[in-house]
Amino acid sequence: MPNVEIALSLVAIAFLVVAVSALANRIGWSPPLLLVVVGIVLSFAPLLPDYELSPELVLVGILPPLLYSAAYNTSFIDFRANRRALISLSVGLVIFTTLIVGFVAAWLIPGLPLAAGFALGAIVAPPDAIAASAVARRVGMPRTIVQVLEGESLVNDATALTALRSAIVAIGGTLTVLQVGWSFVVAAVGGVLFGVIVALVYSPIRKRISNPSFETILSFTIPYIAYVPAEHFHASGVLSVVVAGLLVGHKAPLLQSGAARLTAEGNWRTVSFFLEQAVFLLIGLQLRNIVDAVIGDGSSISMAAWACIGVFAAATVARIVWVFGDGVTTRIRLFNRKRAPYPWSFLAVVSWAGMRGVVTLAAALALPEDVPFRDLLTLIAFFVVVASILLNGSTLPWLVHRLKLKPPDAAEDALQEAALLDEARKAGLQRLDETSSEHDPDEVIARLKIRAEERSNAAWERLGRATGAETPIETYQRLRLEMLLAERTAVLAARDDGRAHDDAVRNVIRQLDVEEAMLDRTVEEQVDSARELVAPAGVAQTCEHLAAFENLPEPQPVTPGVCEGCVAEGTTWVHLRMCLACGTVGCCDSSSARHAERHFHETGHPTMRSVEPGEAWRWCYVDEVLG
Repeated sequence: MPNVEIALSLVAIAFLVVAVSALANRIGWSPPLLLVVVGIVLSFAPLLPDYELSPELVLVGILPPLLYSAAYNTSFIDFRANRRALISLSVGLVIFTTLIVGFVAAWLIPGLPLAAGFALGAIVAPPDAIAASAVARRVGMPRTIVQVLEGESLVNDATALTALRSAIVAIGGTLTVLQVGWSFVVAAVGGVLFGVIVALVYSPIRKRISNPSFETILSFTIPYIAYVPAEHFHASGVLSVVVAGLLVGHKAPLLQSGAARLTAEGNWRTVSFFLEQAVFLLIGLQLRNIVDAVIGDGSSISMAAWACIGVFAAATVARIVWVFGDGVTTRIRLFNRKRAPYPWSFLAVVSWAGMRGVVTLAAALALPEDVPFRDLLTLIAFFVVVASILLNGSTLPWLVHRLKLKPPDAAEDALQEAALLDEARKAGLQRLDETSSEHDPDEVIARLKIRAEERSNAAWERLGRATGAETPIETYQRLRLEMLLAERTAVLAARDDGRAHDDAVRNVIRQLDVEEAMLDRTVEEQVDSARELVAPAGVAQTCEHLAAFENLPEPQPVTPGVCEGCVAEGTTWVHLRMCLACGTVGCCDSSSARHAERHFHETGHPTMRSVEPGEAWRWCYVDEVLG
């Protein structure tokens, strides 16, 4: 393809990705679904050039950075907590699906060797990391399901590609079960080992780089540094990239400066978005070439249609059977002694969320030319990809709604964030007391304390929004944004008048942009009024003061809905808190008078609770814990 055509093709793909994604968001569709449909339609459009997707481009060029980005943003703690489910899905389910699909394919396609059927099974077995993330987060699934789906799709490619290698070798000769098992061990252990080595070598280097641009450029090389050597030594490059991404992402806050993290995350977010969406468009664009190849091969259209439907059904049923079968075994104490089993509704969603994607198609295109029925197997793999995205992906929102599964609770997240920021504020103020000296200006110390309290108060003010009144932090944000707009306009006017050189203008604009980005923009949260908001698991703590009131009936508020101190002093409160000892209602720390805290200092009553509508969380002033 001439250089001009390549450039025009890249521009066309970028334009379509942006336009179709924007349209999908506007009409409420999932962008991957619409991009696949658009790609299929365009593949049959006349006068358009063929967009043949190279398997090497996908497996070596696109897959490593996408896997690294997904693993980098995956919680290592959550990944480890769900390890049993992830091993079951990414290893057990892949092998189970490979076997089931292999037998079904050999039955539906006369003359297909069983080893070739197993190769097809390995190709269609792994759900795609990109499809799982794109659909799961848009649907608004519970966080645990999203963690399981993303974790599964990060690791299962390694199992599937290893199984595919073994099946291809078996097509041309004999392969013992022992040899297959050994190849799995080498791939798994080698992949983990290479990933750990890359993370250990990269981490100290990353810590010594202070320039955000240098660090960002280096970060783009890590997926390939992890992938290529592992594949060269017959280890799993996929597993190596995932392990490196998990470990580096887990340690990132300790290795990078804030500026470096912001720069890298912004660049990675843009690159990942384009690659993810472009992949779905390219999947759709492959249809015409694949259909033409099957027709030219002389395969029966009816047999090909039944084979496509049968393999898709076999892969779908195999996932459902495995997931629910695993759910039954985890409920037997012999198999699961430590972890509570997932609810049946969770299993239903996980079993249906098996969207295939680019890895499946790339693996099919990478089949050797001498594999029997190669073109037909490629068509079947393409059909499974498109059918799973369109059918499973489009019906997932209905299933989640039908099962009444709620997305992550924004109010609980806000409460947890507020508690963490308060803990961070306390640690920061303690370090300030330890490191400041009598020679430090008092006004600087006071300004530091005020800023620490403002950030903590901003998080607490996101709660108790029933009144709809503007909080002090929101007022500050609104007015400061107006000031920044005026300041930026003045700087640009000085630039246009020639009163300031470009370097000075850019530096000042950059400072204003950073402050604008750092402003704690408040997002309106809808609190579920059908139940009380309590401290979420993992955050709620118990101290002797909170425990003293745990089983006691709560006192009736002395002044429900009113802070008597504010009424008497003529001040305004933001949120209201109630003393658990006497029922006195006072205003929160974000309020100017802080009567709840003043009541604690005057009476020594250590605990209070929120009396905002829909909130039942408690706080101990002595131990500073959320209960």
